[in-house]
Amino acid sequence: MPTQLQHALDYMRLGGWVMIPIGVCSVAMWMFIAERLRMFRELGRGDVSVAEAIAVVSDGAELRPVEGLRARLVRGYLAERSGYPEIDCQVMRHSAMKLRGLLRARLAAIAVLAAVAPLLGLLGTVLGMIETFDVIAFFGTSNAKAMAGGISVALITTQGGLVVAIPGLYISGNLSRKSRHLETMLDEITTVLVRHIRNHANPVREDDAP
Repeated sequence: MPTQLQHALDYMRLGGWVMIPIGVCSVAMWMFIAERLRMFRELGRGDVSVAEAIAVVSDGAELRPVEGLRARLVRGYLAERSGYPEIDCQVMRHSAMKLRGLLRARLAAIAVLAAVAPLLGLLGTVLGMIETFDVIAFFGTSNAKAMAGGISVALITTQGGLVVAIPGLYISGNLSRKSRHLETMLDEITTVLVRHIRNHANPVREDDAP
């Protein structure tokens, strides 16, 4: 493993300083991807049904300790509900809005990092070609070893940018589709629960107030 790591570092060194921001983009992008995959896995691992969510909201049934999308929505609502239907409808919408932000978090950053990587690779290509032309202007075409440095920078940075961008853009698209699917589910359950609160919940009476 140390030998393989050393080979990778030597290869990146041939690409010049542009490989540093490309590497930073790669590390940050994969950290965000791992966090999103973990989040979506938690949301899909276990959840309450629509009937269970309605029972918890209207009848005070116990909410199961799961981390699914509906369960999180209901849990956020229970933490802030007032007992007044009109206010509680807004509380439910507010809970849904916070969950929507959670679903979209870091997706834009992943897409930006995946798009920036090939641009950095293109920058390395330009710098490598400039270096190559400088060598040609100074030595002519007879010094192949001197020309190889610029060509290495041009090709390795291009390759590095594409290696980061291709899987990043593919995974970014999949995560965005998953997020849109969950947002659709969130909108549906929010509409159902808000309608149920408006039609069935009773306001807190003054003699019941603490």
